[in-house]
Amino acid sequence: MILLIRILTIFSLTFGLLSCDRIKRKTEQVTDKIKTKTKDGIERQAERVVHKIFPPFDHDKPDTENNKKRFEDFLKVKITSDVKNIYCFDDAIGTDADYMFSFDCDSLTSNKIIEVNGLKLDTVNTDNGFYMQHDFNWWNKEKIAKLKKYSWTNGDRYFKYYWYDEENGKAYFFDFDL
Repeated sequence: MILLIRILTIFSLTFGLLSCDRIKRKTEQVTDKIKTKTKDGIERQAERVVHKIFPPFDHDKPDTENNKKRFEDFLKVKITSDVKNIYCFDDAIGTDADYMFSFDCDSLTSNKIIEVNGLKLDTVNTDNGFYMQHDFNWWNKEKIAKLKKYSWTNGDRYFKYYWYDEENGKAYFFDFDL
């Protein structure tokens, strides 16, 4: 009888410990999932806030999702099938900021960009802002200097310059403030 009581006691303790251990493991798993979801959610939310303040530009790769988003943000037109090889760059550190875009498009899209951004053919201003622009293989200053420039300004602080190479279907957009 004592043996039976000992066996039942050992069985009960073992079963109880295993059940408690199982409950503890399950609780830890649920807690970890909640922490992960919360951490991921907070990190995603923080990333969205940072991207709104400092949107990412991929100057070394064409047609990335970031570049496509920046194209639509800055040029204010939807990307159509003719828009390709979108490169962009930002220099928004300090008191002034500048943004450079180079892409391929057809003349219809080019005309839409000119219209939507209120750009006018600029025959007076010979300064292309090259001193502010950066050097990239996709930003051909020699070629740009030979193209007709379209521009817009809100006075003397914020400017948009646009050039379109009709022969090659290549566009250049420069957005900057002083």
